[in-house]
Amino acid sequence: MVQRYDRLKVIQRLDPERDFLEIYRLTVSYEFPWDITRALELALYRTYAVPSIGRLLDETAELTGRSQKRYDDTALLLDTVVEHGFDTEEGRTAVRRINQMHRSYDISNDDMRYVLCTFVVTPKRWLDEYGWRRLSDHELRAFAAYYRTLGVRMGIKDLPQSYEDFERTLDTYEREHFGWDEGARRVSDATLALMASWYPAPLAPLVRGASLALLDDSLLRAFRYQRPGPVARGLTRGAHRLRARAVRLLPPRRKPHYARQNPEIKGYPDGYEIAALGTFPTPGVRGCPVPGHRRPSDVPVE
Repeated sequence: MVQRYDRLKVIQRLDPERDFLEIYRLTVSYEFPWDITRALELALYRTYAVPSIGRLLDETAELTGRSQKRYDDTALLLDTVVEHGFDTEEGRTAVRRINQMHRSYDISNDDMRYVLCTFVVTPKRWLDEYGWRRLSDHELRAFAAYYRTLGVRMGIKDLPQSYEDFERTLDTYEREHFGWDEGARRVSDATLALMASWYPAPLAPLVRGASLALLDDSLLRAFRYQRPGPVARGLTRGAHRLRARAVRLLPPRRKPHYARQNPEIKGYPDGYEIAALGTFPTPGVRGCPVPGHRRPSDVPVE
């Protein structure tokens, strides 16, 4: 019978530089599947507060016009690598699709590196606040190694090496770049509306309010949202902490849970093909603002 902290003991016997995929998979699919899903949602959301990112997302209209599909495809592509690994056919296909989409746009290396940093730092900070336990040093090193590897496969330059490097890079970038953009605010509103749509309609205002109550002040300022009051913040954050205490008392998960099993993934009730996920922008038209770019099928994978 697996006890609550037995999997952490397994993780601590592994090498975070060599066994980073196994550690990451154990952490996100057994230990914290719900929390990591919420943390990665928040990670992607906070990138909108960088005007160059939020503005581009608004111009493509993917998050404002097809929010559910964009959410589904992003979650499924990223999680395919977690489930199958970098060097399997499935994992290589997922990375290829991610690269094809990104290379259809003018995205700076700095913006790409920042987005990668959010995937490393935001889960740690979320679990510090709302997890049934905090991440161990082994897990933090494995997270850094996992996303370094993904960054290399995506062609991102000057990658941070340690968790601390990822954290410094993120904090510096946000201090220097967070700011107001009208298009980014539209993307933010569309994302909040998407999250509210997962619940019965009468609960939509409550879900939106709870979502805003989880945002830090830097995000609220960037999007020009009114700061939620102390009662809303206290109730929302307190509820998440109570959940963590309850989860700590539950028996550990016996089977892995992947993003494709999440109830928020709604667009593929009959299954999906990895190679068909995501967008296929046509150069020079809405959805790809860069006329000179080649079609995704013509772009090398790595």
